[in-house]
Amino acid sequence: MKAVRFTRFGPASEVAELVDVPEPAPPGSGQVLIEVEVAPINPSDLLHFEGRYAQPASLPAFAGAGVLGRVARLGTDVQHLKPDDRVIVVNTQRRAWCDRFVWPAARLIPLPEADPVDLALLAANPPTALLMLESFGNLQPGDWVMQNAANSSVGVSLIQIAKMMGLRTVNVVRRPQLVDHLAAFGADVTLVDSPDLRARVAEAVGGVRIKLGIDAIAGDATRRLANCLGDGGTVVNYGLLSGKPCEVDAADIVFRDVSLKGFWYSRWFSTAEPAAIKDLFARLVGMVQAKTLRVPVEAVYPIENLNDALAHAQREGRSGKVVLRWAR
Repeated sequence: MKAVRFTRFGPASEVAELVDVPEPAPPGSGQVLIEVEVAPINPSDLLHFEGRYAQPASLPAFAGAGVLGRVARLGTDVQHLKPDDRVIVVNTQRRAWCDRFVWPAARLIPLPEADPVDLALLAANPPTALLMLESFGNLQPGDWVMQNAANSSVGVSLIQIAKMMGLRTVNVVRRPQLVDHLAAFGADVTLVDSPDLRARVAEAVGGVRIKLGIDAIAGDATRRLANCLGDGGTVVNYGLLSGKPCEVDAADIVFRDVSLKGFWYSRWFSTAEPAAIKDLFARLVGMVQAKTLRVPVEAVYPIENLNDALAHAQREGRSGKVVLRWAR
């Protein structure tokens, strides 16, 4: 069977290889064999190839975290799944971009029949957005939330989910043309980043305290986000797009009680109770079915065109997710 591997660190499109590997062993007790169908390419996947995500992988390494697949075979003692069930897998070992793999069944839930690309997009970005909104800031309807990298898939998901929760969003982007783009998803305020961001944000929200800032970039972007929050506000960092450490002014921490916290969806998924995972995906699937949540897709590539897909995912200025599809 085929799997995605790399033997050196570098840009994903230059180092990724589709190679032949042995078939997995049959599933054991409490395990299932997954046949992969669809996988979105996320920023964390690109950073993994570059050796800049969490702990750098030991080379040679395999790739891929969140995928949608079908249950091909059950091991013993698996009662809640059946063959052909669709499931989302968050593979914390980052070895999921392959034809088949064996995985513990306990944290997998069967999904309803729907467009597989729509289901696959629930693997990481929408749950990240929902969990951050519900886990930090003690938010109430009418509160403001601010985020950078607002045109990302997490950002677009956060705008829509916040709207459903009765929250208002301030969204920071780098290109003026994204203002109308995000308005179509329900953004309340979208601003192009600039040195006077704090004053412009305060004017846009009428001086109302912003409780929560969501940071995908790190570096100086964390500091600018923290500057815009009200006293006692919380910055939650979930991404490292700048490749730099988070910066926060000491004055914001000491005199205004602004705090910096982190969120890593893979950690949540690997430690959450199965009932919590089931509830999370049931809610997200319901949003997709009700058409109140959509994640834009720019292109879908067959896995055989892996490197073209990765090159596309690396481009700046995309308006949607790039997705890999396995032939079944």
